[in-house]
Amino acid sequence: MPPKRKATSSPTSDAPVNKKSALQALKPSVKLEVKTEPDTNIKSDNAPDYEDPKREALEEDYGVIQREFYPAEMSNERCAQYNANEIPRPIEVLTQAVQKTAFARKTIDIGDAVVHWFKRDLRTKDNRALHLASKKAKSKGVPLICLFIVSPQDYQAHLTAPVRVDFELRTLQVLKEDLARKDIPLYVETVEVRKKAPGRIIELCQSWGAKHIFCNIEYEVDELRRETLLTNSCLEQGIDFHAVHDDVVVPPGNLTTGQGKQYSVYTPWYKAWIRHIHENPTILDEFAAPEQNPASARQKHADLFKTPIPPAPENKKLNDEEKERFKALWPPGEHEALDRLSSFLNKKITNYKDARNIPAANSTGVISVHLSSGTLAARTAIRSARNINSSNKLDSGNEGIKTWISEVAWRDFYKHVLAHWPYVCMSKPFKYEYTKVRWEYNDEHFARWCEGRTGFPLVDAAIRQMHSMAYMHNRCRMLVASFLCKDLLLDWRIGERYFMEHLIDGDFASNNGGWGFSASTGVDPQPYFRVFNPLLQSEKFDEQGEYIRKWLPELKNIKGKAIHDPYGRGAGKEAEKAGYPRPMVDHKVCRDRCLARYKEALGKSTA
Repeated sequence: MPPKRKATSSPTSDAPVNKKSALQALKPSVKLEVKTEPDTNIKSDNAPDYEDPKREALEEDYGVIQREFYPAEMSNERCAQYNANEIPRPIEVLTQAVQKTAFARKTIDIGDAVVHWFKRDLRTKDNRALHLASKKAKSKGVPLICLFIVSPQDYQAHLTAPVRVDFELRTLQVLKEDLARKDIPLYVETVEVRKKAPGRIIELCQSWGAKHIFCNIEYEVDELRRETLLTNSCLEQGIDFHAVHDDVVVPPGNLTTGQGKQYSVYTPWYKAWIRHIHENPTILDEFAAPEQNPASARQKHADLFKTPIPPAPENKKLNDEEKERFKALWPPGEHEALDRLSSFLNKKITNYKDARNIPAANSTGVISVHLSSGTLAARTAIRSARNINSSNKLDSGNEGIKTWISEVAWRDFYKHVLAHWPYVCMSKPFKYEYTKVRWEYNDEHFARWCEGRTGFPLVDAAIRQMHSMAYMHNRCRMLVASFLCKDLLLDWRIGERYFMEHLIDGDFASNNGGWGFSASTGVDPQPYFRVFNPLLQSEKFDEQGEYIRKWLPELKNIKGKAIHDPYGRGAGKEAEKAGYPRPMVDHKVCRDRCLARYKEALGKSTA
């Protein structure tokens, strides 16, 4: 991230967001004026030619690539080398390191303790690496010690929302108490410099006399490379570093086409995923929680039990009002996760297929924060849904259950994509040829999108929900993203970043996959000319305007169908009096511009 951009906490109030709070990271700053007419002059001077050096400068101004952490944008040629298997993928490098060191690591005797390193797996139940660590410790009667590293630089490099950091720290307190009941200590330490974290982990293991450390694999590029480093570095110090697959139901690489290739389209991938689980049913079996530590652990590691959970780093703090609001909205820990899952399965899942796209219906599980933070395993969710179904098959039985399982499976799919096409983790689109699309970099347009003041009610309601709850309904995420990419033609990576910095359930693979879908730059096979019409989406998925009226109080008195388009359906005076703006752009004009810009990038004729 360039020095002129700074980390900030997310805007979270119900009221329209002050421009400074929504855009204080942007350069240059602009004076926001609500327009009274649609902006039809949408050809911006800020849209540089693909080869124009100004393009890279604009990308950096908008934080598309955080340059203090990462190099400049990868070339399309290098992306092609990944696709041609000319460059080893980080997950392949890790797999090779694990295989090459397997014999040497097996010869290492158990030391004075065994360590489990928590990351995005903040639970005791159905946690593979934690189960293996406990089993290893139990085999010699030594203590299990649990560890969590707080990394302010990692939070910033990964654009982690302050509300997500707050949720994790509150969850760690619950986890610490749960583990303590079994005489298992959880030690949490802040390591300011992210590159020093691996070395610090080794130092801690040595200080505790631990010769085995277990963790669950994360699939982002940085994390895979870190796991490879630790596999080799730990072995040099006589420590067995054991990283296992747990974050997904089916590990990446296990599903291939008839030609031995990785799937890049969801539907055939999902069929293969279902088939693989049916052929390997134990893949859904639950891993037992850790066993009780020896009583001596309390005395031997008394200092670890007394260590408190640290506060949020300065770059990720919430204010007092936000802390209280999110504490009420999002109770932490695996107990809350299992309660939410149980309530959804018992009360809502049978109607899920029909109601899931209606934002006002409250028909979803709202467990995404638990899946992304690891307070709930995807394996647990799938198994639990299967167990209440009328069929043992994941693609049979109740339609609502089948549909929900297929939605949870998208999470696995996007992580498989991330592992096989790692450049999507490097600010490149899956369809890297779309890098040539001439995106806009319009401060005013982005400001109004951020504030939920676009003049398109459903778009604005969704943004306001995110500001208030740090959460947005999935159907609305698609519409909001499409509006930024296709109507405003803003660089999709700006929106991708904004979501990550504001959503409590931000998960890189799923967020990147969703933005790729909306921008037509991802794995979705549909062509680029799919452009969501905000008005039609509003009429279809919020027919009575319940969702709009909830999140746009200035429109609560607008009657009937005018709620979807106040200025176009005779309610303009009421909307204007209440302070709601006119539509900032003309959708038809924007759609035509979008199609022309995509055709230009792909070398297609616009005649």
